[in-house]
Amino acid sequence: MNKQIAIVTGANKGFGKEFAKLLAAKPEISEIWAIARDHKKLEQTVQELGEKIRTFSMDLTDRENIKHIATELEKRGATVKYLVNNAGFAKFCSYGDISMEESLNMIDLNISAVVALGLVCIPYMGKGCHIINISSQASFFPLPYQNIYSSTKTFIRNYTRALNVELKEAGISATAVCPGWMKTDLFDRAVIGAKKGTRNFYGMVLPDAVARKALSDAEKGKDISVYGLYVKATHVLSKIIPQRWVMKIWLKQQGIQR
Repeated sequence: MNKQIAIVTGANKGFGKEFAKLLAAKPEISEIWAIARDHKKLEQTVQELGEKIRTFSMDLTDRENIKHIATELEKRGATVKYLVNNAGFAKFCSYGDISMEESLNMIDLNISAVVALGLVCIPYMGKGCHIINISSQASFFPLPYQNIYSSTKTFIRNYTRALNVELKEAGISATAVCPGWMKTDLFDRAVIGAKKGTRNFYGMVLPDAVARKALSDAEKGKDISVYGLYVKATHVLSKIIPQRWVMKIWLKQQGIQR
């Protein structure tokens, strides 16, 4: 029987690290490929979680690094039991507050890397394997002054749910995880002190609880995972309230004057 591995991106901290912890505790998982850019923090993850962790320090917006993962999978011939596409970043500001390079990099990491890594891993997956793609509560609505981030997460939600249907025949599940605000390092990069930007973070929760539910939902074959009453309520409202109303409510909630 092939060895079963898990691949987790953005695994050196926050939400990704919580997934790595949960997967490291599964006896059937022989190895966890932890992918992130920060080599030092990845080494800390090894020290904390043990010998199951194999680190890959790389930038997933570089297609050559995706090819490197493909080569490693071909060499090992292991089954990818879990793929957790968690790596991503946000900028909470107006379109003009960040460069074109930053804007496109956000799209490359939040969308292109997720699709590419999935395409690389699916040939090494089979019945009972799981793809977990991290979307966001921000995917439910168009959000001004967070326009690129929320749009990338909408893509991930729709893409993952459609992919789940396509992979059913193979016995593989794909789950879009849509968390609300979590206490992670995302804010260190996202909040840049912009004159107009997200500043009120309602319903903040800890990432460990969200990761546990996401993993449980994936193993049940659900195509979407939503944690917490606040996020569930916004998910329901997104199907009822016109989007132009939601954008007005969002601006008022964030204290943004137009």
